[in-house]
Amino acid sequence: MLQTLSPPEAAATDWRPLCVDLDGTLVKSDTLVDSLLAMARKRPLRVFGLAQRLLHGKAAFKAYVAEHAQLDVAHLPYNRKLLAFLAEERARGRALYLATGADVRLAARVADYLGIFSDVLGSDGQVNLTGIRKLDNLRSRLGAGQFDYVGNDTPDLPLLERAAEPLVANPSARLRRKLKARGIRPARTFEERNPPLRSLVQAMRPHQWTKNLLIFLPLLLAHIISAGRLLTALLAFCCFSLAASATYIVNDLMDIEADRQHVQKRLRPFASGELPALTGLCVVAVFLLAALAGARLLPLAFLGWLLLYLVSTLAYSLYLKRIELVDVVILSGLYTLRLLAGSAATHSHISPWLAGFSVFLFFSLAIVKRFAELENLRSRGSSPRNGRGYLVADLNQLRSFGTSSAFAAVVVFALYINSQEVITLYRRPAVLWLIMPLMILWLCRVWLLASRGNLNEDPLVFALTDRMSLLIGAASAAIVVMAI
Repeated sequence: MLQTLSPPEAAATDWRPLCVDLDGTLVKSDTLVDSLLAMARKRPLRVFGLAQRLLHGKAAFKAYVAEHAQLDVAHLPYNRKLLAFLAEERARGRALYLATGADVRLAARVADYLGIFSDVLGSDGQVNLTGIRKLDNLRSRLGAGQFDYVGNDTPDLPLLERAAEPLVANPSARLRRKLKARGIRPARTFEERNPPLRSLVQAMRPHQWTKNLLIFLPLLLAHIISAGRLLTALLAFCCFSLAASATYIVNDLMDIEADRQHVQKRLRPFASGELPALTGLCVVAVFLLAALAGARLLPLAFLGWLLLYLVSTLAYSLYLKRIELVDVVILSGLYTLRLLAGSAATHSHISPWLAGFSVFLFFSLAIVKRFAELENLRSRGSSPRNGRGYLVADLNQLRSFGTSSAFAAVVVFALYINSQEVITLYRRPAVLWLIMPLMILWLCRVWLLASRGNLNEDPLVFALTDRMSLLIGAASAAIVVMAI
């Protein structure tokens, strides 16, 4: 909790202007990077003009980005502790200045939204207002009088050194070291962030790696398990998991603005400013290189499926997810693609029955995910704002698509039990019929929960945390063992 200034301290600081940095300080993210990501998503062709603008200097570059990317300042990840302190100071009549290296037009929009700043200083397309240049500009505005300053990184060091009271917000490790070396002790620290490693793990979404267990399925169903093939499947699983985490991060970066308006997604590491977007891009590069390096040790066909997965997921993140029905077809296809990749990695045959079953089942699960999102919006009286192309009025039609596809998967499984392939692989194939009611129970339950607005996550992730789903899965596995 912040402590209010005692009256003597208040009297000593009332007359001193308080100058506040924007990027990384007042806002936990970098508004330039946020704007670039917004431009890449909304106006991708503008990205090709960035290199030329950079040749004209950083200030001109920032001006170009600010002109062509209208960042949503109302949902930026503000440092709430610092913002509360600034509101208190403003209420006491203290003059507050937003002094930033960001383009002045963007900074002015932030200041207008917050309504607490007396004036705004920012880069103007000619001068990049950082470091010494920012200090000189402040002095020209404020005269020879003293000022207090809030910063977060080493470019703020000249101002923190000359401030009557230096204050920091989410200071970087580099700034901490340099302040300590100069014997500067900040008067206040506004820390509001989670441990970076925890945020990175959250961004990687390791719980989603469970989908990649499908890679093992062709090997298990072929009944040709060996230590060597299991190790091969494990390497393929690791490659897909790294690639999946990389694509999830790309998706989060491209969806930053939309996620910040979402009740739950606004807490994601990049949307909330807990992780810098540049860190995310570096992690993506490392993960993709590691995944491709591991794939080189596996059959060439597996590398082809992995590359197709990457192309498909990136196309989905950048564009296809905004086309209704195409998005769920792509999502269901990615599940089947994992089966094909597992088959290629372990040289295990994948039957047409399994392929057909997976197409219908995963299409139903992809539909139920969209259905649940719309149902939750309908129950709150909200409208879709994520640009996915769906309307609340589509609920009944989506329910029809999803449930019919679910029962088509059940029919394919019933036909599979009667196939010659099952008779060859199982000594007691008739026992597999016991799986049918369990499958129907689980699929109907998922759709019932979605219709009630009680399904708030990916259905496969839900299955790993739902007791009933785990019991159904364990019973199905036991039946398969009995049939072998």
